[in-house]
Amino acid sequence: MAHISTGDMLRERVASGDQLGKAVAGIMQSGALVPDELVNQLVEDRIDQPDCANGFILDGYPRTVSQARLLTVLLAAKQIPAVVVHLKVDYNVIIARLAGRRQCPTCGALIGVSSSAPEVSEFCDRCGSTLVIRDDDRPEVVLERLNAYDRQTMPVLESLRSVGYPMWDVEGASRSPQAIAADIVELIEKFRAEQTNRNDRAQESGGA
Repeated sequence: MAHISTGDMLRERVASGDQLGKAVAGIMQSGALVPDELVNQLVEDRIDQPDCANGFILDGYPRTVSQARLLTVLLAAKQIPAVVVHLKVDYNVIIARLAGRRQCPTCGALIGVSSSAPEVSEFCDRCGSTLVIRDDDRPEVVLERLNAYDRQTMPVLESLRSVGYPMWDVEGASRSPQAIAADIVELIEKFRAEQTNRNDRAQESGGA
């Protein structure tokens, strides 16, 4: 499946250096959320790409009720079934994790220096470039993002639940990424199997 990170798409726009990229840079550095209109257009354009034909994972979207409503309309129009995975992690754990994260400006690798540091901690173990701290991983920016999450994103869960999407709460604080991913894959495979069985029954009923 295609992995769609709105954060990555926005950072790419910032890196372009155009007028819109500069505006987005100022918003992201302050810890505020980028306006829905811009994010919505980026996502809508992205899911029309060929690599999304067999499914896609939205990472960091939707963040607001407005975005969730647009997503619901888009998925319904394209007849795409969806599930919602809510990773539950204590805020103190989130701040500690992001404050300890570094990125390679050359190859884009993300490295958690506290748990999976390369052999030379200030350099990327893939390409040797000097690692940097992303502006939006600074503790004060992370805290503002978490405050924005409380205000704007928590209601998104209720909005998506009200539409009827299956929603899974997955504990993400004390387990390894591999264990968390395995749980999510198992849930998705179960959902797909149920969808297939439901479609098969519907076809059999129609044929009868």
